[in-house]
Amino acid sequence: MRYAEDHKAQTHQRILHEAASRFRRDGIGATGLQPLMKALGLTHGGFYAHFKSKDDLVEKALRCAVDQLNESRAAKLAGDESAAAFIDMYLAPEHRTQPEEGCPLTTMSSELGQRGQPSEITDELIHRMLSTLETGMPSQQESRDKSVMIMAGLVGAMVLARSAKDPQLAERILQTTREQLKQQIAEA
Repeated sequence: MRYAEDHKAQTHQRILHEAASRFRRDGIGATGLQPLMKALGLTHGGFYAHFKSKDDLVEKALRCAVDQLNESRAAKLAGDESAAAFIDMYLAPEHRTQPEEGCPLTTMSSELGQRGQPSEITDELIHRMLSTLETGMPSQQESRDKSVMIMAGLVGAMVLARSAKDPQLAERILQTTREQLKQQIAEA
């Protein structure tokens, strides 16, 4: 059977998209290569025609996740790049219930740190989030400090909300954090 010229490239993209979703939803360690490939109707051995190792896949899937997040963010914010709009978007209930489509920091960053494999892509995402949060804050040094605190609050609140079994508790975490972080911006 003869494949189209771009078959390998399409397959590579399918693997990346599936891995990016699974890593964000389940974590890196919990995502096995064999189940990943099987879900796509591919063989485990075929994985190595596309990636050198799981670590190679992790780095490329992280890039894919960040690119997907940037596209989604642009669509959801629809031109409103204010820190308050970003906080609302990040702490939305949909972000909590759909981790496979959300920010990779909430699931992947702790694992990358534990594995001793921090990534430049993670740094890029952090810097972009900080830049968004600094928008509209008057003092440069104060805005830098507040944006770090706000970003840590965003990621931490999402991690806690996702780990809460009680949906009311999860929503309380998100709502309270949203209100308090937006108040921090207003006081800047």
